[in-house]
Amino acid sequence: MQHAYDEHLAANRYFDRSFQSEAAKILPGEYFVSDQGMLLVTVLGSCVAACIRDTEAGIGGMNHFMLPDDGGRETVTASARYGTYAMEVLINHLLKSGARRNRLEAKVFGGGAVLSSLSSSNVGVRNAEFVLNYLKIEKIPVVAKDLLDAYPRKVYFFSETGRVLVKKLHRVHNDTLFSREQDYKQRLSGSAMEGDVELFE
Repeated sequence: MQHAYDEHLAANRYFDRSFQSEAAKILPGEYFVSDQGMLLVTVLGSCVAACIRDTEAGIGGMNHFMLPDDGGRETVTASARYGTYAMEVLINHLLKSGARRNRLEAKVFGGGAVLSSLSSSNVGVRNAEFVLNYLKIEKIPVVAKDLLDAYPRKVYFFSETGRVLVKKLHRVHNDTLFSREQDYKQRLSGSAMEGDVELFE
């Protein structure tokens, strides 16, 4: 199921002069995995990002996702399939790259109540609860987290060392973040989840 991995793999690569590092920008619905010690960067509003790495091999990855806003109509399990998919694609790619499941650790971020249209349905809370519950079930320890509250965050994840810097964005000068999350939210509500994820063992 190679196309599913490629479809959501972040394509925005650049050189970050501040940190003197090759970097990848992760947009809503995307993920990235590196065994080259890259900097993975994303900006989160109501979405959440899981930063997962193999503590010995230095292989790390990040995703950026949101559970669809079902307006209370959809069952929790159907909604959670989107989050499960985002987590499984990331973990499977880590394992394909040489990471070992028993050496994985996670740091999770986001789930802020930053959009009035989303806060009414507690999207951020649902996203945060989902990612913590998923990692607990998968027995992947969460060694750091910065979830909920009312501000967007910019997250810098150094995939090799596991170091994370979180910048709280008290003032967002443009509405790029909000329009990206709104577009992503609309894409989620308009698309059916097809098939099951093919797991890599």
